[in-house]
Amino acid sequence: MFEIPEYVTLARQMAESLSGKRIAEGTLGNSPHKFVWYNREPAEFAAIVKGKTIGEAYCRGRWLFIPLQPGYVLVFGECGGKIILHESESQLPKKYHLSLHFEDGSFLSATTQMWGAMELYEKGDELERQYIKGMRTAPVDPEFSLEYLSALIEECTNKKSRSVKGLLTQDQLIPGLGNSIAQDIMFKAKLHPKQPIANLSKAQIKNLHQAIVETVAEVIRQGGRNDETDLYGNKGKYKRIMDKDAAGRPCPECGTKVLKMNYLGGACYYCPKCQSME
Repeated sequence: MFEIPEYVTLARQMAESLSGKRIAEGTLGNSPHKFVWYNREPAEFAAIVKGKTIGEAYCRGRWLFIPLQPGYVLVFGECGGKIILHESESQLPKKYHLSLHFEDGSFLSATTQMWGAMELYEKGDELERQYIKGMRTAPVDPEFSLEYLSALIEECTNKKSRSVKGLLTQDQLIPGLGNSIAQDIMFKAKLHPKQPIANLSKAQIKNLHQAIVETVAEVIRQGGRNDETDLYGNKGKYKRIMDKDAAGRPCPECGTKVLKMNYLGGACYYCPKCQSME
């Protein structure tokens, strides 16, 4: 699944390579998938996008916005899979869930392996979509300060009990993060996934904030994770510290065997010494 570094990378590349292209034809794909969410019928989608010009793409959290000028915005959200720009001599993938063919012969294809939204809105209406409306501050936003994170933790603590992993991955409290990048954040902050955020000291919150901001920035700098692809089909260069390959191996910091556990709907990889709850 794409997380905020991949969406930032895609948005930047689209702004560079797609802006100004005029759409000759658009389709909603050839492979039905009950977990791909559309808000238009195929004929309606095709009629609206034909002749539109691509504006400058941008992202918020795990949502990617592509202006189709005049008057519309194409939205990709919570997606996993591939969004690829193809040259004119290329062929469409055998299975795809959305395509845009441009007048210069190049084309864009989007294919998801799990789930995701591929929706077309009149400009402004996308802001009312669930998960976009009221979206909180993301780690790439200037407002994501230590003071902001401290206030968020206090707010969450007052409402219900949450763990560090719950803060990072549930309910998009911190938009753009997912289970994958959260593993490295928790390791760098030296926090156990099950550590209650209500028990975090000021020093631990500071370390967590630094780990979030620095990890997200580093993954973006390297073009995303190495198991995800960018707009041109190239894999990112960021290799996670704590993932399935780390389980059972020595911790890179202390040498203790890295453990795996299932928690809050996904696997966690952690060092029981560096990330002790004691």
